[in-house]
Amino acid sequence: MWEYEHSIETGASPEAIWRLWADVENWGTWNAEIEKIEISGPFATDTLITMTPPGEDPVQLRIAQAVEGELFVDEARFGDLLLRTIHRIERVDEGRIRVVYRMEITGGGADEVGPQIGPGITADWPDTMAALAELAQA
Repeated sequence: MWEYEHSIETGASPEAIWRLWADVENWGTWNAEIEKIEISGPFATDTLITMTPPGEDPVQLRIAQAVEGELFVDEARFGDLLLRTIHRIERVDEGRIRVVYRMEITGGGADEVGPQIGPGITADWPDTMAALAELAQA
């Protein structure tokens, strides 16, 4: 298994972060690594998201879990590999939250492939999360 986690603290409300997460078609506003994105239904468990990074083929994600105001988990399968990203909101204190993104790559060959592909996938997380928090505070 390969794993990586990044978090930021913000004064944005959990509701503001959730609204931005649930507005999938506008993820490109705060995530520069999205050229095109489509969602097949409501922002809920088992809904499919097709995300196209700039200059790359589309990636299909399945929302594996969605708990409004708390977390959502998306999963992408590539052969035997499962790329699972957990996005969660933690309350730090009155008026502050922590936004946490965690990626777990599991399955056949994950120990070898994870370190090769994981850092490239997660490299933009600090910038993406900062832009998300900034927009949520606006």
